[in-house]
Amino acid sequence: MALGGARSALSGLSDLRKEKAEEKENLWKKILGEVQSSERNKLPSCKSVLVLGDNESGKTTLIAKLQGNEDPKKGSGLEYAYIDVRDEYRDDHTRLSVWVLDGEPVHGELLEYAVNPTNLEHTLVLLTVSMTTPWAIMDQLHTWASTLQDHIDKLNLDPDHFKERQDKMSRLWQDYVEPGDELEAGSPMKRSSRNLEGEDEPVLPLAENVLTRNLGLHVIVVVTKTDYMSTLEKDYDYKEEHFDFIQQSIRKFCLQYGAALFYTSVKEDKNCDLLYKYLVHKIYNFPFRTPALVVEKDAVFIPAGWDNEKKIAILYENMHTMTPEDYYTDVIVRPPVVRKAVAREVEVQAEDEQAFLARHLSQLQAGGSGAPHPPQGRQESPLRQSPAVQKTSDRRVSTGVPANQIGSPKKIETNKPGGQGPSEGVLANFFNSLLSKKTATNSPPPGAIKANDKAAMRSDAAAELDRLTRNKKTPAPIPSTAASPPQQPAPATATINNNNTDANSSDC
Repeated sequence: MALGGARSALSGLSDLRKEKAEEKENLWKKILGEVQSSERNKLPSCKSVLVLGDNESGKTTLIAKLQGNEDPKKGSGLEYAYIDVRDEYRDDHTRLSVWVLDGEPVHGELLEYAVNPTNLEHTLVLLTVSMTTPWAIMDQLHTWASTLQDHIDKLNLDPDHFKERQDKMSRLWQDYVEPGDELEAGSPMKRSSRNLEGEDEPVLPLAENVLTRNLGLHVIVVVTKTDYMSTLEKDYDYKEEHFDFIQQSIRKFCLQYGAALFYTSVKEDKNCDLLYKYLVHKIYNFPFRTPALVVEKDAVFIPAGWDNEKKIAILYENMHTMTPEDYYTDVIVRPPVVRKAVAREVEVQAEDEQAFLARHLSQLQAGGSGAPHPPQGRQESPLRQSPAVQKTSDRRVSTGVPANQIGSPKKIETNKPGGQGPSEGVLANFFNSLLSKKTATNSPPPGAIKANDKAAMRSDAAAELDRLTRNKKTPAPIPSTAASPPQQPAPATATINNNNTDANSSDC
């Protein structure tokens, strides 16, 4: 009995250990299962956005706005950036890769670094055009769509796999439901993109002109700088029908590629946040509850799957001077390029040096030969003469000296008319003082002076005075360049003075 009880106890202990081991193993399985489920729910990091568009179409500014970057910097070639994406519901975040291709289609060869067979199904494409050049919108859209199509054709994708991608895009287009019109979550008729991924049912026929060029990718057409519409109205006389014609043309393009349409303005912050929400909705399946917006012409939003030919036809009602079948560039005409003349005048071509000198030489010669000469007989007005010249004229008139013997005014100014110069007066006084001293010192006693001595002294003094008088009357001849007025007869005072002088000399 004791042996049997021991055996039963041992068997019970072993059973207990097995149960504990099973419980521990189940615990680890539970933990691993939770980890795996959390990994599946975690935001993937392999998603990317490819941005295509011409230069100055607003690609860099738009991505900077989605990043929250206020200082965008433009790159070249193929530029890489990323957008931080956060899931507030699951407290998770990741980085959405962004590839921005340069605005020249020749850089299309760089697309191999952004889109390859591995990440094709994880890529969303943004085609950007600008409202600042509405006449080029359709050409740019077709150019970049063809560039992308050519690159996909070069990837050598598995035809079956690529067909699955195209069918998926078709189902997503057909299964679009307006926000608020969804069926109940538990309804068996509810269809979503998640339960359609593995379906093998055939795709229903699409409407006319829908997804005729299916790239197997999510495509969004973004029209940037819609704030420029007011400038188009004011400066280019755009009407409502012009903007309706542009919109219907873009929407028809979007039908062909199964694309959504956004009108955005970073300057006025229109639809930028809505574009971000739509991106994360298409890439990470975040909830999105915004319906189509077609009321405001500069803030249009049309999700993929909403549009059709009947809805586009509503725009035809406002077209009075055009028809939807008109060629795009015949209606939206490129304005003539106005070349500013000021810009051309800034650049000046220098004239050849020899030609410049020859031209001025001929002008100088022509001016010299035709210049008028002053009249020969013209006389200078007495009112224009300087004081020195007037004194010279007065002296010439008073003394009767010919015009060709007139000296410079500075030399003649010292000898005023009607009187002796200072040097002649000094000499006269000097000789008079000598005569007076000689007379005083050599005078003999009264009655001793002889008559012949007095006569000799008087003769010497008279001779000196006569010499001084002649020097005064006949100055050195100086040629004169100025025209002189006609000579006037010397005043009588000069003759009288000369006669007096001669009388005195004769008396002496």
